[in-house]
Amino acid sequence: MADVADGGGESVIDSSERRSSPVTPPRPLIALARGFLKRCPHCGLGRIYTRWATEVKTCPVCGLVYEPTEGDTWAFTIIGDRIPVAAAIVIVYFELGSRLGPAALIAVMAAVCAVLLWTAPNRWGVGVALLYLQRMWWPDPLDKLPPSRPA
Repeated sequence: MADVADGGGESVIDSSERRSSPVTPPRPLIALARGFLKRCPHCGLGRIYTRWATEVKTCPVCGLVYEPTEGDTWAFTIIGDRIPVAAAIVIVYFELGSRLGPAALIAVMAAVCAVLLWTAPNRWGVGVALLYLQRMWWPDPLDKLPPSRPA
């Protein structure tokens, strides 16, 4: 038992459960940029979504499972969706576009709604990247993460 504590013996976890090589995550800004571009935060090559926002469960290139448990990205998605919507509410509440008349307010709101709709998959991709970074910083021994790509 002392041999195991010193690192010289076999662990209780068998070799199939251990990671084959240490996982070195990309820098946080790189992972977030990859998520914003709807790419795998681990390798940057696989797509998170097909079409406009059809989810892909795993990266076809590196094998990263984007959401190991259903609902893992829920908090990141809610925050990423609600902050821009709150900005739109502030625009309406304080009538920021109404100084030029109601037509300007309608134009500003239409532009904000278009931007919110257009960037929704990008914000959801950032949520996937945030979950990936959480999994890297606070690893779960049962979480299967792909090995790092050679530099």
